[in-house]
Order: sequence, then structure tokens, then C-alpha cells
Amino acid sequence: MVSDRLADFDEISERRAVAARQDPRVNISVSSPLCRQSSAPLLRAGQLAGLALVLASVAPLDRAAAQGKLDARYEATLAGIEVGKGAWVIEITDDGYAAAANGATSGVLQAFSRGHGSGEAQGRIVNGQFVPMNYMATTTSSKKTETIRITLANGAVKESSIEPEQPPDADRIPVTEAHRRGVVDPMTGSFLRVPGTGDPMSPDSCRVSTPIFDGRMRYDLRLDYKRTEMVKAEKGYQGPVLVCGIYFTPVSGYIPDRAAIRYLTEQRNMEVWLAPIAGTRTLVPFRLKIPTPLGNAVLQATQFVTTATPPKSASRTQ
Repeated sequence: MVSDRLADFDEISERRAVAARQDPRVNISVSSPLCRQSSAPLLRAGQLAGLALVLASVAPLDRAAAQGKLDARYEATLAGIEVGKGAWVIEITDDGYAAAANGATSGVLQAFSRGHGSGEAQGRIVNGQFVPMNYMATTTSSKKTETIRITLANGAVKESSIEPEQPPDADRIPVTEAHRRGVVDPMTGSFLRVPGTGDPMSPDSCRVSTPIFDGRMRYDLRLDYKRTEMVKAEKGYQGPVLVCGIYFTPVSGYIPDRAAIRYLTEQRNMEVWLAPIAGTRTLVPFRLKIPTPLGNAVLQATQFVTTATPPKSASRTQ
């Protein structure tokens, strides 16, 4: 999830200096843009699965080929050093979907900050489209726990809350009622749904834009095709992935002067690698790369096991 609580560069510099003083060989930050969902430092790196994030479209799904499961594991690194691990499970049926992700800091990052978090989303499939209903994300650090809940109906936010409640900030651009309509939650927005009956791995599948509300902030994520690569997970999927550029545009709910917001808005080298869920026309992130001043922040699938499942109607017939 992207919010105005993305890491600011002052914190990055301070933590980098502390790490360097403790061990000159350690020259990484424990926080990076697009990895923060709360004030907990880099549990978000282990949670990029939840952020994986947020990188897709609201295009229709072909109902006849919409049944499948994904069981994925991810490793997050910064400048090549492990900082987090996460898991993502998705189930798509002929009339609904459910997804759950969890992550935690790991590796060298645990010497500086420990944290963990989880997120989940559920929705229906109506006329071949994913219609989100509920979203929840919780992050916990040594300092606090934050929980975000969103309830949606027909693409509009009906209720949303952040616990503990955040104090108002006059510098924040207000989220209007219009900004709460025609949106998806971050978890649902992480699925790229390819309409029609053509090849889901076509370059055109990358050329989409998604309106997202994450409980605090309204923003758009636009994808554009870059190239096609071949990948092989340690367990599970091997085959082609679509490599798409990611372009971030904030709309409301953010503070314009924040350094991380400016950084993400100007960034032109973010990438997501999308792989298919068997039995569906749905693509999800296999790899995510976000350049930072301290090196690339990367979320990489180590396990990507997908299984096609028969439609309910077919199961009943059998």
C-alpha cells in the first residue's frame, strides 16, 4: 500500500549512518519508498507482497476461465541484502475471490527493527468483473500497531477507518467523496485482469491504469509495457512474465511537500514482472523493483505455485 507514510529521506540517511557506525560493512537503509504502510520501518519490505501492491487494472475478467489458486512466497532485498520475507495466497472462484498476505522483517534488518504485518481482501465476480467488498491491513512494530479497514460497494468506498485515528493535518490534500468512487483497494488492485479471449501475456495487457484508495490516500498507478522475460521460481512457475513500468500519480490524501511523494512521482524506473495464475486470465506480481538512493529495493518470488481449479458448475456435474 502506498501512503504519505512512505519513508522520508531524512530517516533513511539517519539509519544508514547508525548502521555504518555499528558496522562499516553495512551500508543499507532500513526503509525505502513504496515499502512503508505505517511508521514501522521496513516490515513493508517483507510486505511488498501486500504492496504488490497495487499495480494493476480494473479490466473485466473472462468468467469462463476464472478459477485458480496461487500460493506464493517472496523475499525482499535492499541493495542485494535480505530485509524481509512475505507470503501471498489468492483463490479465484467462478463467483468470488479472496486474497491474504503477510510479511515480516528478516536478515540484517532485524538488528535494527522488528515488525510484521498482514492484509486481506475479499470480493465478488459480477458480469466478469472483480468487485471488491472488504479490505484490511495491520502492521505492528515495537512502537505501535496500526489497522486500516475499508468497505466497498460497486466501486465506491462506503466506510474506511484507521486505528489509532490519525490527527488532522492542514497540509494534507483532502480526499473528497468523488475520490472515493470508482476505486479499488490495494490488494484487489494488485491483480491485473485481462479482458477478452486473446493471449493474457500480450504486451497490451500491461497498458492499464488503476485508481486506488488505501484508506489514507487516493492515487493512480499506470503500467506500460517494457519487455517480456523468462523466469524460473525455486518452486513452482517457470515461463514468461510481462515486465511493466510503474508510474505513480497522487490524487489526494497526501502532503505535497513530502520528499517520498516527490520521489515516487518523478520515478521512471520502477518495474513489476507479472506472471499468470493458472486457469484464469489474472496476472500477479512475480517481481517488483523500486530504485532508491541506496540501491534497488526488490521483491522476488521464491515460490510461485499456481493451480487451475474446475468451475463449481463443472464440479457439480461430475
